[in-house]
Amino acid sequence: MPIFQLILVALIQGITEFLPVSSSGHLILLPALTGLKDQGQVIDVAAHIGTLTAVVIYFWSDVRIGLLGLPRLLTGRADTPGSQLALGLAIATIPTVIFGAVLHFTGLSSGLRSMTVIGWTMLGFGLVLYIADQKGRTDKSASDWGAKDALIMGFWQMLALIPGTSRSGITITGSRHLGYNRTDGARISMLMSIPTIIASGVLLGSQMALEANAAVIRDAGIVALLSMLSALVALSLMMRLLRSVSFTPYVIYRVILGAVLLSIAYSS
Repeated sequence: MPIFQLILVALIQGITEFLPVSSSGHLILLPALTGLKDQGQVIDVAAHIGTLTAVVIYFWSDVRIGLLGLPRLLTGRADTPGSQLALGLAIATIPTVIFGAVLHFTGLSSGLRSMTVIGWTMLGFGLVLYIADQKGRTDKSASDWGAKDALIMGFWQMLALIPGTSRSGITITGSRHLGYNRTDGARISMLMSIPTIIASGVLLGSQMALEANAAVIRDAGIVALLSMLSALVALSLMMRLLRSVSFTPYVIYRVILGAVLLSIAYSS
C-alpha cells in the first residue's frame, strides 16, 4: 500500500478515535470519497492497536489502578478502587461484545458500511450528543461510576458498532445523560475503549493474521505507530479543551458532514 495512504489512514484514525466524530466512519469514507483502494481490516485493526496504546499511555495511572485491582476482582471481591474500576470496565464491555459478535457472524456489519448509514448516524447521534451535553447534569464524577452506570454506558457503547456513531461520542453522550461532568465523562469513555478495542482486535486480528504477509505486517506496523502518535496529540488536546469548551464544535462538524454525506448518497 502506498506510504501516503498509510499516513492518511493513521492520521485519520489517531485524530478521530477519541474525538466524538467517529473514526470508523471516516476510515470507511476514505476510499469512498477519494477513490483510493480500501485499506482493509488488517490496516484498520493495526490503526486501532495504535490508538489503544495511546489511551493506555495517556491514562496510565488509571490503567495501573485497574490492573492492580484485577486479581482481587478475580477472587470475587470488588471492594477497592482498582477492583471496582476493573469490574465496571468488564460490565461495560459485555453488551458491545455480544452485539459485535451478532453483527460479525450474521454478516450485518458489512451491510452497514455505507455512506447513507454513516450520514444518518453522524447527523442523528451528533444531535443526541448536543442535547445530552447541554441538558445533562454535572453532579457526578469518575468516583461515582459503579456497576449500574457501567452497564448503562455499555448499552450506549454497543451502538458504536454502527458506522458513523462514534464510540467516544456515544459513550460521552451516555455519561452526560447520567450526569457526569464533561472531563470525567470523557475520561470514563476513554477507559472503556481499552477492553472494547482489545476484544475487537482479538476477534478480527485472529482471522486477519492468517492472511498477513511481510508487506502487510510492515504496513500495519507503520499505521500502528503513526496512529499512536497522532492519537496522543488529539487526546491531550481534547482533554485540555474540555476544561473550557463544550462538545458543540464537534456536534457542528458532525451535522455538517452528515448533511453533506446524505446529499451525496441520495443524489447518486
